Amino acid sequence: MNSPNPKISADLPRIRQLDEAAINRIAAGEVVERPASAVKELVENALDAGARRIDVAIAHGGKTLIRVADDGHGIAAEDLPLALARHATSKIDGTDLLNIASFGFRGEALPSLGAVGRLAITSRAPGAEAAQIEVSGGRMGPVTPAALTRGTVVDLRDLFFATPARLKFLRTDRAESQAIGDVVRRLAMAEPFVAFTLRDVSEGGEGRVTFRADAETGDLFDALRGRLARVLGADFAENALRIDAEREGVALVGYAALPTYSRGAAVAQYLFVNGRPVRDKLLIGALRAAYADFLSRDRHPAAALFVECDPTFVDVNVHPAKAEVRFREPGVVRGLIVSALRHALAEAGHRASTTVAGETLGAMRPEPTAPRLYQMDRPGPRVLAVAHRAQAPAPLAPGFADPSARFEAAESAPGAESLPLGAARAQIHENYILAQTETGMVIVDQHAAHERLVYEKLKRQMADTGVAAQALLIPEIVDLSEDDLARLMEHAGTLARLGLTVEPFGPGAVAVRETPALLGEVNAGALIRDILDDLADLGDSQTLQARIEAILSRVACHGSIRSGRRMRVDEMNALLREMEATPHSGQCNHGRPTYVELRLSDIERLFGRR
Repeated sequence: MNSPNPKISADLPRIRQLDEAAINRIAAGEVVERPASAVKELVENALDAGARRIDVAIAHGGKTLIRVADDGHGIAAEDLPLALARHATSKIDGTDLLNIASFGFRGEALPSLGAVGRLAITSRAPGAEAAQIEVSGGRMGPVTPAALTRGTVVDLRDLFFATPARLKFLRTDRAESQAIGDVVRRLAMAEPFVAFTLRDVSEGGEGRVTFRADAETGDLFDALRGRLARVLGADFAENALRIDAEREGVALVGYAALPTYSRGAAVAQYLFVNGRPVRDKLLIGALRAAYADFLSRDRHPAAALFVECDPTFVDVNVHPAKAEVRFREPGVVRGLIVSALRHALAEAGHRASTTVAGETLGAMRPEPTAPRLYQMDRPGPRVLAVAHRAQAPAPLAPGFADPSARFEAAESAPGAESLPLGAARAQIHENYILAQTETGMVIVDQHAAHERLVYEKLKRQMADTGVAAQALLIPEIVDLSEDDLARLMEHAGTLARLGLTVEPFGPGAVAVRETPALLGEVNAGALIRDILDDLADLGDSQTLQARIEAILSRVACHGSIRSGRRMRVDEMNALLREMEATPHSGQCNHGRPTYVELRLSDIERLFGRR
């Protein structure tokens, strides 16, 4: 520990100015982490130049070649050397770093790339001749004439050849290509009116197109929906809810998927601030909080959300890669996301994702067989009548059990089949309700459905009457730091509405006088510290509410219709009608679907009738 460092001279160290090459390589270490970082910087430059079409070509995961071509306004020949100088930019004038409306503004990307790779920029400004400049390992060449119709083409070859140590930390070509694809897709979502193409030219020639998105048309939401369908798949677009909300000068637009269209990891969460893709813990926490009541811990929501606000309300100059932001009023942004998503989910009512039916059909699909030698058309009414008489089941012999499906003779309400969940026709295995609709059939899990209905009713009652609190005979004193005490007391009013009453108890301590009655006997100290962890991490706490809602969920589970209970036809129809009128009834308290809808055409396809 105390041995002399061989890299530090025993003599008094002197302060010296680093040369330009070393400064650029240090900057490159912050800005250009991997090939995907270089692609991000170059594509953002193209977007800032007003490009309507951007073509990206890579070779060997971007290690040997990255080429970005655009049709933007280009760079004048006399400005090309300045474009490679550090902190030289056309995006800002330096007087106001809080009013930034462009992707780039630091003026570090191009000189950093030129310091660690072989960079060539060919550009043509309107009304001027094309020109080219090259830089290799920080050594800049002269500006020379070139041939180019319009826009700019940036060629980056042999990335990190000037810093070989960085090459050892890169992953495989496949992994780096996937990271580049993710960057291009995120930027394509942010700019639906711009065309993007990503090609892999590792084998030479024109290469293989790995991603393509043509420019969308129409209004913002139509264009965004079309682009999301192209990037995330048609299933996401079909099962996503439109989000359009505004609060105190902050707007939120985008699409969020139904809870039953959840993922096993947080891989389908795309967040943007003023068009800039970000990975911000505040936004991620707000998204998680909005779905907290509808998904289990091992499931994650899918969403593409765009926060739009005045540039002065958000600071994007907090990280070299500009992936993190800081809001002036984080509580407003978080509250907007949570309330907008919950409102959209409530308006979705009983709706469940269509992928549930697809998975059901996939499980029911028979094994592949030899091709049919004939096609059997639907027989006429007379043939059907004869066939029905011939195929009528014989009476069960003594000793055989009754079938588990019970068909009720009672008639449903007139027009019930035209309702979303149809008319009940049978109860199968005393657990599943079979209902007929105009276009197919619905299978309902009676216990899961009623559990959600009871849970929503209990939540409404709690919202109307509040959370009952139980007073402690002896208040529990919890020691805290001064900062934690101040942070906790800022939210004391909210905690009191949830049944947790706290008061300052001298310097660095808090007295817990009441706790939520639903929780029974609780460890107040552990609960307070869990709440403080949430406040420190997300700026808000859902711990107490989550625990209360977990109790309500268990109460709803025990108070709902049990599996194995026989239901009359009027009870089944009443359950279907209540599901149609209750928000979130498409999934149970754990995020699983409460019903499956099968179209008649899909059922007929299972039996080879279509």
